[in-house]
Amino acid sequence: MKQRWRWRPLLCGDEAEKALTTAEEIATAIGRPPAFPSEASGFWRRDHRDFSLADGRAGIAVFLSYLEDARPGRGYGEWALWQLGEALAGTARVVSPPWLYSGFPGVAWALEHLAGRLFEKGGEDAGEEVACRLAERLGEVPWQRPVELVAGATGLGVYALERLGRPHGEECLRRSVERLAEVAERRSDGITWWTPPSWLTPPDRERFPEGRYTLGVSHGVAGVIAFLAEAAAALDSPVARTLLSGAVAWLCAQKLPAGSPSTFPAAVAPGAMPAPTRLSWCYGDVGISLALLGAARRGGVREWEAEALALARSSAARPPEGSGVVDACLCHGSAGAAHLFNRLFQATGEPVFFAAARDWIERTYALRRADGGRAGFAAWLPGESGEYEWLADPGLLTGAAGVGLALLAAATATEPAWDRILLASVPS
Repeated sequence: MKQRWRWRPLLCGDEAEKALTTAEEIATAIGRPPAFPSEASGFWRRDHRDFSLADGRAGIAVFLSYLEDARPGRGYGEWALWQLGEALAGTARVVSPPWLYSGFPGVAWALEHLAGRLFEKGGEDAGEEVACRLAERLGEVPWQRPVELVAGATGLGVYALERLGRPHGEECLRRSVERLAEVAERRSDGITWWTPPSWLTPPDRERFPEGRYTLGVSHGVAGVIAFLAEAAAALDSPVARTLLSGAVAWLCAQKLPAGSPSTFPAAVAPGAMPAPTRLSWCYGDVGISLALLGAARRGGVREWEAEALALARSSAARPPEGSGVVDACLCHGSAGAAHLFNRLFQATGEPVFFAAARDWIERTYALRRADGGRAGFAAWLPGESGEYEWLADPGLLTGAAGVGLALLAAATATEPAWDRILLASVPS
């Protein structure tokens, strides 16, 4: 009989205790109810970011629920329920975007993910109305909205994967694939998706005034690849498999010249010189390596796995001082690198990924600041003026809650299924 695969703690003994204690310090720094949110903190806002999955209460509820698993009986589960309830209430008060990371679909994802973990399944289906609304939105033809993970059809498909087995879950998933097929650009070198300038941030629009092909997981083709691999397996979909094969071919054709700091650029566009990226989940090589590895494992394609592992090994060898990492967040920081290398170790057993994950955990501790942040973890992000500054971000994607989740994944035997939101859950 085949032995059931189990998540293996990266840390043990005093090292594990340090990680768990740090995660509790992060929770304390976020602030317990009813004092939370602190009006004096200047961070919490009365808009959709207050309750979103990426930045607000829904993501913090996910963090606290995993902390309850690691430190049971200390009230974190009740606190997580309170945060989730506030997030749900927020969707009724504030008009929010229809996207996974920033709007009501992300709150619905957290509700689906925490059912059976934080509270019992059964009874009234609180997520059915949202699922119905998203099925209708994904039925829009022609599709004139983004296709990406963070704010597009791919993200709504990730929500649908979490909703499978319940009303409208499969419908949303099939329609996500249909929308990707509808707007796919079929080229001689494969299949890809164009990002028009109206969907770019102002700085990116300045650099790519005509638009671009985006490569990374968060906003680009690598995220579409990782999603299509899961959708193809879940639906047994020939359409998803065809898109997936073409997208992998196109992505692998976009490599920078040998000797570049990174293997892939963040984006390519006619007339623009492709540039190396930092080591990150959002745009970087390590995020792309996990997307390719997931596609390889789910599709059984050895050539893709070889590409993925070569990319991951080169990422592990990249020195921290040349990585572009300046803060500790999941999205593009040291905790994100630690977690993705931990995922790679769990999937392959290769010592190089074990060592890289531990090194990036140590760098995460080294990035704690005595002068601010949440438990010393501050995010280097654009402030209200648009200029970069150190912010006390409590959230999952760029803030302290995400750091806590990565530490919990390193210190416990609980598989971090929350990283399905990053499309990083790779089969062993």
